[in-house]
Amino acid sequence: MSSKIKKNKPLIDQHDKNFMYGGKFGGNFIPETLKKPIDDLTKLFSKLRIDKKFIKERDHYFKTYVGAPTPFIKLENLTDHLGGAQIYAKIVSEANGGAHKIYNATVHCLIAKKAGKKYVVGDTGAGYAGKMLSMAAKKFGLKCKIFMGAKDIKRQRPNVEAIRKNGAEIVPVTTGSQTLVDAVSECMRYWVSNCDTTHMCVGSTVGPNIFIKICAWSTAQISRELMKQVKEEFGKIPRKLKLINCVGGGSSAAGFWNEFMNTHASFIGVEAGGPKNSKLHAAPLTNGSKIGILHGAAQYVIQDKEGQIGSTESISAGLDYPGISPLHCFLKDTKRARYTSASDEEALKA
Repeated sequence: MSSKIKKNKPLIDQHDKNFMYGGKFGGNFIPETLKKPIDDLTKLFSKLRIDKKFIKERDHYFKTYVGAPTPFIKLENLTDHLGGAQIYAKIVSEANGGAHKIYNATVHCLIAKKAGKKYVVGDTGAGYAGKMLSMAAKKFGLKCKIFMGAKDIKRQRPNVEAIRKNGAEIVPVTTGSQTLVDAVSECMRYWVSNCDTTHMCVGSTVGPNIFIKICAWSTAQISRELMKQVKEEFGKIPRKLKLINCVGGGSSAAGFWNEFMNTHASFIGVEAGGPKNSKLHAAPLTNGSKIGILHGAAQYVIQDKEGQIGSTESISAGLDYPGISPLHCFLKDTKRARYTSASDEEALKA
């Protein structure tokens, strides 16, 4: 399969019959026990995403529950200080709960209801994906369980408390690095044994292909809003428009860029570079990481000399992940987006 971005075809659908983007990234590298639930979810979502009634229901909750559209504002002081480009910000943190994760969580809970499931389970690093899923589960009358690394539980206390207040159970993960990567692994293990009654919500555009699709389809709401706001502000898409976003798993960037994929806008993703005095980081794209398999998908992933998943370090719990969405691997290889990194110190100074 040629590694090119096709125009007028959703990015999430630009894979081959094996769900591989560019013939190299993504796929469904899953145990036999997950094949049927993954296939069932894939078939259900394929129907729902073109169901006008479901889309109307999604849009209703995005407006009345999530609070869409979120603001688009000019950062006048920063623009004046830097003296160059006109700088604007899409304030997605104004969404209900304070983060873009609410879009994905809301859609997953709607899907769970359609599938007749009574339980939802999810992973979280910074705590936002878990917080949003616990909120949405409470909204739609579902019981919720969140897997979270023990290290992240200690450093993300406010979100931990919010998850519990929403009535969800937090399962501390004490294996491995006790961070996001281990939380995702444990969440998937739990789902294998409980998929008959439980729907799994992966918190980012990672994992088996269907979870990448659902997440990116959900967060695309951000760029749908942004497209309208940009045209209202400038009358058109500015000739030198650049869309800059942080990248961990890649869900917010995928949502932020989606509607601009077939335009001349440039995309820049910023990975977590880790501490300046450390060799550890969470930036596989900008540090030449090789392709490997993580959480059911092929991607550029941080590895040690033996090919095992390597250690990461970042002050940002939400970006502290050794892999990266296959969508971003595809965008990098096709040169549709470019990626850089920022150290902990640079982020704090900014």
